[in-house]
Amino acid sequence: MATTVPPTLTSAPPAPTRARRYGRAFRHPAALIGIAAIAGIAFGLLVGDWAANVKFIGDLFIRLIQMSIVPLVMVSVIVATGSLSGTGMGKLAGRTFSWMIGFSAVAALVAWGLGTLIQPGAGMVFDGELDPALAESASQATGWQDTILGFVSTNIFSAMSTATMVPIILFSLLFGLALNSYIAKTGSRLVLDFLDQVQQIVLTMIRFVMYIAPIGVFCLLAALAGDVGFAVITSAVAYLGTTLLGVVIITALFVVVVTVRTRLSPWRLPAKLAEQTVVAITTTSSAVTFPTVLRNAVEKVGISRRVANFTLSVGLTMGSYGAVLNYMIVVMFLAQAGRVELTAGQVVLGMALAILLNMGTITVPGGFPVVAMFLATSIGLPIEAVGLLIAVDWFTGIFRTFLNVNGDTMVAMLVAQSTDEIDRDVYNGTAAAAPVHVDVAEHQDRFARADAAD
Repeated sequence: MATTVPPTLTSAPPAPTRARRYGRAFRHPAALIGIAAIAGIAFGLLVGDWAANVKFIGDLFIRLIQMSIVPLVMVSVIVATGSLSGTGMGKLAGRTFSWMIGFSAVAALVAWGLGTLIQPGAGMVFDGELDPALAESASQATGWQDTILGFVSTNIFSAMSTATMVPIILFSLLFGLALNSYIAKTGSRLVLDFLDQVQQIVLTMIRFVMYIAPIGVFCLLAALAGDVGFAVITSAVAYLGTTLLGVVIITALFVVVVTVRTRLSPWRLPAKLAEQTVVAITTTSSAVTFPTVLRNAVEKVGISRRVANFTLSVGLTMGSYGAVLNYMIVVMFLAQAGRVELTAGQVVLGMALAILLNMGTITVPGGFPVVAMFLATSIGLPIEAVGLLIAVDWFTGIFRTFLNVNGDTMVAMLVAQSTDEIDRDVYNGTAAAAPVHVDVAEHQDRFARADAAD
């Protein structure tokens, strides 16, 4: 009589051991950077001024990122602008863009106010000199006319060599618009496809550089801790606290505006947003959360499919209110850490860049280090404290994604209210909406940009 092997012995591979699960967790880039940050701070506090000897390794890491910023920004802006289509026009688009840009401006103003009040970077003061290239970029014009003239470079290659970002962005926008017009007339996408490939190659370069991020962060924070001592830790807490407070304030503003405009009970919102909030803060990805957001908007909040599909899709790239908040706090932090007195023009420029980054026109894929370096270079700020911001970016990523995701839902409510496209029975739980099917493939390009903002 033949014997048989019990199916429980062969039907599934063995479950991973606890050691293997922990091993995978510690190999995650965010975990490695976090461990390196803690080790770097401990090392710097232990050895003191001697830690300055390893700073050049951190500086090398920063320079490797810096050298990619100009080509990345140029091709990203050109590809984004050159790819624009005529879809999404009309009153629905106007209402969507108005609310999103308006709340983005509010986020920038809140960040500036909190940064001025709390001074999160004040404890990180260092004695290093401003990079000569940044000093040239940050030179002040004699008047507003000269400031505006400075937005246009007579030699784009000169602007590229000094990383003067505003003229580079303006040139790229005009080039992208001209390319868009050329494609519309000829149907030839050869140049656009070529630049899109260049963008992917530069992004691959940045991914290579990020492999050494733990080493770079260790050396940067070791040098900072050796120089300023425990202020490294208090500044990190102040930076995170400022960002979290900003998220709370803007979320409260969203709820107040939605309540006043829609006359719907705000007490029902937490339960309706709970599922997407859990997904958002555990994945720190608006793209991963999008199917849940779209489904809940229709099935739980009662927003019409027409509004939900358009507004939430646009929100993936334009509705990054948490990113705007965080970017402007980064500007304030770096200025305070470097004892740079920001002029009114620099503050406005910082807000404009934060909002433009949020709008997707000047999306800088590649993660937070690239965005932080882009902002510092554009406004002429010292970069010594960037390593600390990179080290705690996983936490700020949670804050950004929470606000990005839930802000989009509330903007969709405001847009739907304008045309009476909120089913109040669904919102109040007395009726059920038809189930929603989400075509994930349709939004792949927007997913990439949304993750860049998160």
